[in-house]
Amino acid sequence: MSAVQTYRYLGSSALSRDGLALQTSGGPAPNPRFFDGFLTTPHAAAVGLLAVAEVARTRYHRPVSPASLDPVVTGSRDRLRFESFSGCCGVYARMDALPEGLDGDVVEHGTTNVDVNNPLREALARVGGLDPLHLSVGPDDLTVSTLDGPVVEKKVPLPVRWLRGFAEVQVLAARFEPRAEIPATEAAAFLRRLPTGNDRAVLWVVPAGRTLRLTSRPVPGAVCLAGASRLVALRPMLRFAKTLRAYGPTVAAGSAPVPSTWELDTGALRLSLTLSPEPYRGFSGEGAALTSLAGDDVVDDADLVSALLSWDPTVDVDRLAAEAGLDAGRVRGALAQLGTAGRVGYDVSEAAYFHRVMPYDAGRAERDNPRLVGARVLLDAGAVTLDDAADGPPTAATVRSGEQSYRVRHLPDDSFTCTCPWWAKHRGQRGPCRHALAARMLLTQQSTTDEVTEQTEERV
Repeated sequence: MSAVQTYRYLGSSALSRDGLALQTSGGPAPNPRFFDGFLTTPHAAAVGLLAVAEVARTRYHRPVSPASLDPVVTGSRDRLRFESFSGCCGVYARMDALPEGLDGDVVEHGTTNVDVNNPLREALARVGGLDPLHLSVGPDDLTVSTLDGPVVEKKVPLPVRWLRGFAEVQVLAARFEPRAEIPATEAAAFLRRLPTGNDRAVLWVVPAGRTLRLTSRPVPGAVCLAGASRLVALRPMLRFAKTLRAYGPTVAAGSAPVPSTWELDTGALRLSLTLSPEPYRGFSGEGAALTSLAGDDVVDDADLVSALLSWDPTVDVDRLAAEAGLDAGRVRGALAQLGTAGRVGYDVSEAAYFHRVMPYDAGRAERDNPRLVGARVLLDAGAVTLDDAADGPPTAATVRSGEQSYRVRHLPDDSFTCTCPWWAKHRGQRGPCRHALAARMLLTQQSTTDEVTEQTEERV
């Protein structure tokens, strides 16, 4: 399923004697210019931009013709971020040009798609040595109706799974911790050792002194590496990098595959790849955001938080919670809701959210998540019955779905299990099923009602 959007460019992106001009569309003004200046490490920046663009046109699972989608660029006070998803949506790439990497001003704050065409790829590939690289994100003249140059209309199929991918990645990445860091020389040797014959293999990586060791089974402190060949986009950047860092969630012996982030840091630039838990799985179907989206107040909370978001390089959850009068959990739920429109990302290196500008549609969360829609249908139909609990809140429910009834249990760690085929197949690794979501929603509603009743009785 694709949402076809029309982007207007005043011309094609090009690398000329005067510098690199990336033609843009959208943003706070027609054809905005976010940055005008030099990149302090031009050769490395050109290689990083090519890596992000290459991921956008690659399908790692069942390779077919190039996807050829335009990467997204965000200007945010003191840095630029270039992002893309692979055609199969199983790899998320981002290059951050940090303050040390920019010699100029971010003159506008905003987000837009960038036209990275074949001539531009060829020009970037020729950048080398001490060649200066001047970056102008957007044309000098913003008037689309002038006759100074032709206005190019370009229809770009923007898959819904890209926006769903943005939402899922930021929720998943927020659970990551730094797991390993090795110097670039060791990183080059590690990447050379990676197997290339079986793209479906799921491996695990553990720190071993100054390098990394591969293992076939998860152990505490390990990082999942699913489809090792998907890291190939990092290789051209190795010659400029100082370190390779790996990030991932907490795992234990017997853990199922999980996502991971692999980041090269040059000091002025950071190039990272976030890999889905298995090569055939795209981020758009992970379901990590569903629990956060299930709250009754999440849409109102998202509207409030959206109005408070600033263009700081990172989003301070505690500050937002204080300003909005919400607890941190509800703020994170609001950020997940905004993530369904691509409004929020997460930077594992700084352990912080960041802000993008994209059109926010409060109904997108429902339309793009069939399980969420199904859960609300079950609730509206009165198909969820909570068990009576002698002491404390209910810990189990019966959910009728068609001619079948399923048992949902609420565990002490706040997760849910279900007897339905979905849960039996995925064991909670791809988010909750609609029955568990419906039970969680009803439990939350009952808890809220009980709190209001108690407060009323205390006042009386």
